[in-house]
Amino acid sequence: MPPVAEVVSRSGHQMLSSARINAADMLVRESTFPLLVVHDLLPADAADGLAQDFPRYREAGFFPYDPAECGPAVNQLVSELTAPEFADAVGRHLGVPDLGRFPTLISISRLLNRSHGQIHTDSRSKVVTALIYLNPEWPATSAGCLRFLGRIDDMNSTLTPEIRPLYGTLAAFRRTDNSFHGHLPHEGERRVIQVAWVINEEEKLRKTRRGRFSRIAKWITGVVKPADRTAAAS
Repeated sequence: MPPVAEVVSRSGHQMLSSARINAADMLVRESTFPLLVVHDLLPADAADGLAQDFPRYREAGFFPYDPAECGPAVNQLVSELTAPEFADAVGRHLGVPDLGRFPTLISISRLLNRSHGQIHTDSRSKVVTALIYLNPEWPATSAGCLRFLGRIDDMNSTLTPEIRPLYGTLAAFRRTDNSFHGHLPHEGERRVIQVAWVINEEEKLRKTRRGRFSRIAKWITGVVKPADRTAAAS
């Protein structure tokens, strides 16, 4: 199997591990909808750099990736996540050959509020969605832990053990009409990068514009203020 990505850091190290995408202990499920869960996908020695370079959003939710808001470690990880080799490695397990041929849409979230996590399926414009979590620890609670579900009206209809959003954990699934997922309400920090492979460039552009407009609208209405990455890091 080819390596996940050819993008390397200035130190010469890749972040994503192709071996872990095919590890014996990874969880792959084909029914009710195709999904996979991989733990320890990222090297431990990359954690500090990714934490330092993660965008300092002050608002809750997912927002379109902007390289200017991220440091070099996060930008490298995004480069590897959007490489066709990574997409194809994921797609082989989810029954989507050549997943890398689809455009990628990156969204990033640092904070959630209690309105997030309601059960849903992704829009029809998405082919596959992957989430990689970057939280160094998580409390002994189900709040904020991803659940793959068998019903749209039952948060307890779990298909797999709930997924704690811990550093280096990858959860991915193929979008279907019954690819239900969600989590119990969580208020506060929960760092995650989302990769969505979408059907075409037009949908990617439409979703990016909508995400940017939503963020700007919050700023204008005074719900939040624009994040200043430098000031927030001081």
